Amino acid sequence: MKKILLLLLLPFALFGSDASIKSLYSSLDPYSLTQHMAFYELYPETTEGKKSIDHAWSLLRAGNKTAKLPRFLLPKFDIDAIVSLITRQPFDAPVKLSKEHLDAIDSLSSRFANRKLKGSTIWSKEEVLVLPPEEIDLGRGLLIEQFEDSKNFKDDILQYEASLDLMALQILARLPENATHFDKIKEINRYIFQEMQFRFPPHSLYAKDIDVYTFLPSVLDSRQGVCLGVSILYLCLAQRLDLPLEIITPPGHIYVRYNDGENILNIETTARGINPPSEMYLGINTRKLEERNMKEVIGMAFFNQASVHWQRMEHDICVKLYEKALPYMADDRLLHMFLGLNYLFVGRKAEGEKLLKPLKNYTFDYAVAPDTLATDYLNGHIDPEGIEAIFMPVDETRESIMGKQAELKKLLKHHPKFRGGILQLAVTYLQLARAGEAREILTRYHKVDPNDPTVEYYLSIVSAERHDFNQSWKYLQNAEAITAARDHNPIALRGLRNKLRTICPEPN
Repeated sequence: MKKILLLLLLPFALFGSDASIKSLYSSLDPYSLTQHMAFYELYPETTEGKKSIDHAWSLLRAGNKTAKLPRFLLPKFDIDAIVSLITRQPFDAPVKLSKEHLDAIDSLSSRFANRKLKGSTIWSKEEVLVLPPEEIDLGRGLLIEQFEDSKNFKDDILQYEASLDLMALQILARLPENATHFDKIKEINRYIFQEMQFRFPPHSLYAKDIDVYTFLPSVLDSRQGVCLGVSILYLCLAQRLDLPLEIITPPGHIYVRYNDGENILNIETTARGINPPSEMYLGINTRKLEERNMKEVIGMAFFNQASVHWQRMEHDICVKLYEKALPYMADDRLLHMFLGLNYLFVGRKAEGEKLLKPLKNYTFDYAVAPDTLATDYLNGHIDPEGIEAIFMPVDETRESIMGKQAELKKLLKHHPKFRGGILQLAVTYLQLARAGEAREILTRYHKVDPNDPTVEYYLSIVSAERHDFNQSWKYLQNAEAITAARDHNPIALRGLRNKLRTICPEPN
């Protein structure tokens, strides 16, 4: 611990004389709880050390200036635990706080906005489920699910809630008296991504263990998280600091957004909180962005976890996880589809088909074209084993891609109208930069279904690469007509149109 504290105070640390201690004290960041606590731990008996702990106390009291706690409370109990919690490094052993610590932190945090939510006082999943989304304390709801089988259920939850409270107190200490929502966003970004250095994990890690980087305790312990994991952390802090945020879910992604009716600020939690344009999240087949509520976010944690086990072909586990998500996302059609498919994979055909039948020829609200998986299955164009094949993971190596390609070719000999299989086969050729074969497979898809804008877009590109510009224009115009019918004008199609114009005039 001493070594860590010294590092916190470098490069200013000079040892030995009163003058050097005074110099070091004067160099402390006046808004840094971490530095002042570290300084006190190093020099507890000095005048400056006592000033430092007084200042740390005043920073902590920023959240509740009327907290009825003794002025010198912090020095009287084991401050090392508090300092360790604030200064701990990723993958250090978790810090165990005493009841005295927990009570003190709770008192300091008693005026946080999340304490006004009904969800901050409940202790069971059943109570969470009956709450309206706007009354859910996201941190409490997630931690109840995470620790439901723990022998130390309440204490485990309170330990991690104390971590969140201390984080929010440190953010609050730097905010001006009448902080705006933009002040809060700026300071949360600085704290999470600069001071604490939360990061998106390397692909090699999250691809195998996305669940580890989704659930709140793991994200707090490792300071690494996928989009959902860090977005959850951001939302937990925002709820404490009375910052209203929206939860946005493009396909396969999640981020948070501030929207006051006049200003929209996207907060990309996988890229240090930058504000990308909203159109960046749209695609050819994604025409609008879905907004989620706090209850759905709890379910999405299980949704994310299931994706790992799907890649491992562990469909029994997938079923259990999707079923755990279902009470939180009861009306989510995508969840119905994924649970229905996994029911098929484990032999529960009747249950699977019951969920899939309402999805026949169904177009998700955010999408341009209808989804094809349920439709092709219900029309007899594919069986459960064939659907499993299109989800075969690849590791981007040539051998892996060609292995999947061989499996898809065998599959399509028996199921020639299976659109998901045809498209995945075309993608393998595109990944191998074999445009000629890709064009042939995509044309085959077009003959089965000419109403998929993504396929028409790919056909336009590969036709242009082979200098068949009239065909390229034809497929582009098809894609534009399909997307326009759903009130969508994607940037990718606009870019392709501009590029084609420089090569070949548009045919009349």
